[in-house]
Amino acid sequence: MRESVQERDEEAVIAGLVTDVLEAVEGADAARLDALLDPLHPADIADILEQISPAERSGLLALWHGGIDGDVLSEIDEAIREEVIESLPDNVVAEAMRELDTDDVVDILEDLDQPAQEKILEALEDADRIAVEQAMSYPEGSAGRLMQREVVIAPSHWTVGEASDFLRGADWLPDQFYHVILVDPRMRPTGYVTLGRILSAPREVLLWDLIEDSFRTVKARDEEADVAYYFNQYHLISCPVVDEDGRLVGVITIDDAMNVLDEEHEEDMLRLARVSDDASIQDGVLVTVKSRIPWLFINLITANISALVIGQFEHTIGQIVILAALMPIIASMGGIAGTQALTIAVRALATRDLTVSNAMRVVRREALAGLINGSVFAALMGLGGWLILGMPMLGVVLALAMVINLLVAALAGILVPLGLERLGFDPALASGTFVMTMTDVIGFFAFLGLATVVLL
Repeated sequence: MRESVQERDEEAVIAGLVTDVLEAVEGADAARLDALLDPLHPADIADILEQISPAERSGLLALWHGGIDGDVLSEIDEAIREEVIESLPDNVVAEAMRELDTDDVVDILEDLDQPAQEKILEALEDADRIAVEQAMSYPEGSAGRLMQREVVIAPSHWTVGEASDFLRGADWLPDQFYHVILVDPRMRPTGYVTLGRILSAPREVLLWDLIEDSFRTVKARDEEADVAYYFNQYHLISCPVVDEDGRLVGVITIDDAMNVLDEEHEEDMLRLARVSDDASIQDGVLVTVKSRIPWLFINLITANISALVIGQFEHTIGQIVILAALMPIIASMGGIAGTQALTIAVRALATRDLTVSNAMRVVRREALAGLINGSVFAALMGLGGWLILGMPMLGVVLALAMVINLLVAALAGILVPLGLERLGFDPALASGTFVMTMTDVIGFFAFLGLATVVLL
């Protein structure tokens, strides 16, 4: 209860802050706007920019003397980031980009169109521009796009004292780094040492004696989803990135890996709902309509398949009209059971907890759960058909149809995403449509077919 009250208080504070900001913009009160925005965290400023209209956003950016910086740009939702960048003077964009590490610049660039990318690249210093262009040359969604080029390295033979002196004298260190990476003469990483161990060890100790057991590398062309899995599976805080020859080209830190995991989770949720995986609350009406129409059309086709099945039993429904009122119950129960199993399966596939080695065990578990759930609700529906409707045999039909549909739903929820993944398709994208179609079609067919055989 305490947490929910706190959340409501925070929402009220944010809502009040947005109101105050808009009043300052409307009154052209630059001093008040500076006083409101300057103390805020970049993520909070980004939230405010996302919650107001384009016209209000433009007015705020024109009036705010504090000026938007790189940290704010990196926090802004990608759906409006390009709009914000285009509304800023070139010198503001240039200064904001110079503040960021290469991985953050790349993250911003890959969501922009070509003219906007060129505008930012021209604003960078030569060394930074070359580093960003090299990172952009890797495939989208790869470790090369995710890594930062600023890496702290040391020869494998250095001592703690030599490393400490080097770090204290360097004025180019990245804003965030957790390890000093040890390399051989050919720039191939051989291990890494945490900053904490360097600070706590005597100066004469060799860095090689302090390397972490968690050390591993990834290739620049590896999928970023695989990299995020390694971070989560092996509890990494940073990971060196190497080229095809094993030479060090960058490093990925835990904050970037966790962002990938968040994006993967968000994509799975959107795809399960048959919504475009880049959909955003910031999208306009036309973009929203365009992203949803294809899946609505597919749903229309599958609904017509269900209607065709129902049409085959028109004579049965005509003689026992109560069947039409009971059909949605069978379909709804099957749909919910299928969605439950499907959600678990898609999530387990994404985290690699559902594999070939344990697939049959999971399928057996879901089949047994479907039978048990079906039996429980079959008893309830059968009893209801007898006592409420006064038709004992209708209760039998309801009970049998419920068992069949919940069993099919449980199996489909596991087998459909497993099958799609084996065929090379994204199980989150298409599984929902297949599972819902199967539960509807089989549920209607079982219920009406049994009614035809038993009741007529």
